This record gives sequence, structure tokens and C-alpha cells, in this order.
Amino acid sequence: MKTFVLGGGCFWCLDAVYQKTTGVTSVVSGYTGGHDPHPDYYSVCSGTTGHAEVVAVTFDEDIIPAEVILDMFFALHDPTTLNRQGYDVGTQYRSSMFYETTEEKILFEEAIERNQELWRDPIVTEVSRLPRFYVAEEFHQNYYAKHPEQGYCQVIINPKLAKARKYYSAWLNA
Repeated sequence: MKTFVLGGGCFWCLDAVYQKTTGVTSVVSGYTGGHDPHPDYYSVCSGTTGHAEVVAVTFDEDIIPAEVILDMFFALHDPTTLNRQGYDVGTQYRSSMFYETTEEKILFEEAIERNQELWRDPIVTEVSRLPRFYVAEEFHQNYYAKHPEQGYCQVIINPKLAKARKYYSAWLNA
């Protein structure tokens, strides 16, 4: 099993797609990359902790290649906007990839290079060593599955799921 820690705006969006991805065994919403030793949703949303909203995606490489997980990441958010994804604005929504090993760092850098050709503007995704990962509150775990009728899910997440189904249907189990 391999785990990537990725931030691409609100963690609910990435969580919703990766939860439906074949070969993914776990998706945990959380916070990382900041200085506050006790982050919570409200402090992270204030933009003062330095943390990003992220997901820890654990997957079986014998079922789904790491490159597919990473290419999906770049398809599911706009990696060319600094500290912003749609209406979500602030450093907590930055495009980010947090590595634990040199191998992961190389995979992340290769994914940026590979996906740059799909974007007119430069990719600004931050690639950093993973500091401590803080699990987000239970309310945020598997949010879309628990609240599919909620407005944010309907307006923001459903289009991302539709895009994932269009380009990654071979890997989605729903």
C-alpha cells in the first residue's frame, strides 16, 4: 500500500472522488503544512495556522498505478491558481503535495511536469516534505457520502465527480 497526502482546495472534493476510486483503500481528510500544533477546522479556515486542507489517499499499486492517482489529482482541481479553488480562497486551499520519501517527491515532480501540458498557465502546486498529518474532525470524513444533497456537494462536488467519470471511468467504482 502507498499513501499520498494531497491538497487541492476543500478536502471534501478530493475525498468524494478518491472514495469511489478502485484500488483506493482509505481516504482521510486532514490538515498539514502549518505551524499550529492543534489545528481544527475553524482555525485552519481562518488562514492563520499555515495548514492546508488535505486528504491522505491510501491505495494498492497492484490495482491502480500511482500515476493515475496523481493525474486524477491534477484533473480534479485547478493547480494553476495560487491559494484558491473556486470560491474557496486562502492558503488553506492551496494546491499541495506532501512527500515522505525521495521516491514520492520524484513522482510528484514528474506528475507536475506531465500534467503541465494540460494547463495554459504554470502549475503552482507546492511540493513539500510531509510534516505531521492531523486527522480532521469526524464530520469531515467521507463528507459527500454522508451529505450528497447538501448545496456544496450539488454545486461543487458533483461536477468534479462528473469530470472524473468522464476521464477516469475505468478506475471509478460508482
